[in-house]
Amino acid sequence: MTSIALPFPSAGRPRRVNRACWWLALIAILVAILAGHPAGADRIKDLGTFQGIRSNQLTGYGIVVGLPGTGDDNLEYTMQSVKAVASRFGLQLPPNVSQGLKNAAVVMVTAELPAFAKPGQRIDITVASLGKAKSLRGGALVLTPLLGADGQIYAMAQGNLAVGGLGAEGRDGSQIVVNVPSTGRIPEGATVERAVATGFDQTPYLTFNLARADFTTAQNVAAAINSRLGGGSAEAKDAVSIAVKAPVGADVRATLMSTIENLSVVTAEPPAKVIVNARTGTVVINSAVRVGPAAVTHGKLTVRIDENQRVRQPGPFSQGQTALEQKSNVSVDEERRPMFLLAPGPKLADVVKAVNAIGASPADLVAILEALKEAGALKAELIVL
Repeated sequence: MTSIALPFPSAGRPRRVNRACWWLALIAILVAILAGHPAGADRIKDLGTFQGIRSNQLTGYGIVVGLPGTGDDNLEYTMQSVKAVASRFGLQLPPNVSQGLKNAAVVMVTAELPAFAKPGQRIDITVASLGKAKSLRGGALVLTPLLGADGQIYAMAQGNLAVGGLGAEGRDGSQIVVNVPSTGRIPEGATVERAVATGFDQTPYLTFNLARADFTTAQNVAAAINSRLGGGSAEAKDAVSIAVKAPVGADVRATLMSTIENLSVVTAEPPAKVIVNARTGTVVINSAVRVGPAAVTHGKLTVRIDENQRVRQPGPFSQGQTALEQKSNVSVDEERRPMFLLAPGPKLADVVKAVNAIGASPADLVAILEALKEAGALKAELIVL
């Protein structure tokens, strides 16, 4: 890091400070900071991950006990699970035990095993009811093995559940449910029993994968690595992967990966996109959107029908009867709005300003954008969710 000495006056000198020297020192500090962090630059670690450095999903089948009558009642597979747990301790349950199983529930247990997790470390787990349990609040998970995709046991789970939801039911059948009481979590509820080998210290290359495919960003990342480590150290294989030459050895590669992750790279401008959520009326337009020359007008046609009923009374001493007379009034109201012109190549601010000028609602904006896309004037991908 560059250090700069400021011209502070000594104790024996008069307290005179040269303003020009101070300004030059401050400018030098700002230049040093900006040189280390280019404008609009991102760290490489925020753009993606190294290949092989990933988490792994674990799943287990277990049973939760100690529920206050909100369990699975008499489901057959709940009975089998309870009997299997009891058999571990040499116990044999009686045949009619199914009548008292409302305090137990079969569950699925899931967890994420982080990269480089070592035996003895603890991870969080999520527990979800598999049967008819109404709530897992107050329950405890019995020791459950967690398996990976290869069928091997990588962790063991056990503990008391923390449930965010709740439910209550009256004798007349009325009930109230808040959130989801049939799902809970156990913070640090599983202990890692086996580590997953990543192999990052043995592969001939380190491969960095971008989270979003972009050829320009991939080339910029490779150029930043080569600028720091020397020419030929990194090569962009495609729009996602950058291969980096690295010596064999975990300690050397860990240092190299730390250096690469903290390099700053100027990312490419994202593709022009307009995202429309038709259900909520949300419209998001990124800064790369451009609009070609087009004239737009948007109006609203309202047809209104008023139905009125009037009572007609017969004349005195007549033989007529009181009757209802229907009267309809149909009117058409067309709102006049002036046409506005979009100049060639306006940016996002110009598009928003023009749309706001005509007072378009989100639904109207969607219609305008779709029409501009069909006319070939919208230079962006229109995505409707």
